[in-house]
Amino acid sequence: MKNVTDSFLSLGPWPSAGSFGFNTDIFATNPINLSVVLGVLIFFGKGVLSDLLDNRKQRILNTIRNSEELRGGAIEQLEKARARLRKIETEAEQFRVNGYSEIEREKLNLIQSTYKTLEQLENYKNETIRFEQQRALNQVRQRVFQQALQRALGTLNSCLNNELHLRTISANIGMLGTMKEITD
Repeated sequence: MKNVTDSFLSLGPWPSAGSFGFNTDIFATNPINLSVVLGVLIFFGKGVLSDLLDNRKQRILNTIRNSEELRGGAIEQLEKARARLRKIETEAEQFRVNGYSEIEREKLNLIQSTYKTLEQLENYKNETIRFEQQRALNQVRQRVFQQALQRALGTLNSCLNNELHLRTISANIGMLGTMKEITD
């Protein structure tokens, strides 16, 4: 322990190896050289350090500006995308509503068209039935008329002589001609 305290108190050169001490010899420790080197480093290093710090500061500021610009662009794109989304959602809702109303309209049109077609078919059916009834009545009338005419002719032929027979035939032919003119 004595060596350690002696080395602190000693004003001479460095103590011998193995001891720790404080050297106060100004020429042995080169404080002048160290102060010159430190002065030169501070004088010239200040500019270099200042330039390095300024460059670093500019890079940081540029990065911040770029980030802000990118952020602004991203926000703008996000707003545009949101606006497009709202527009598309509105259009989709309109298409959906219009689609439902179009389907309902087509359904009503189809129902109305079907009713009209059924009504027309019913009218055609009724007209066909009336036509067939009229035709059947005409055929029955014609047969009844032919049978009545044949009976009348048979009765006339048996009861009439030739002269009366010829007059009756002429009168009947005249009546048939008149009937034909009326029907035409």
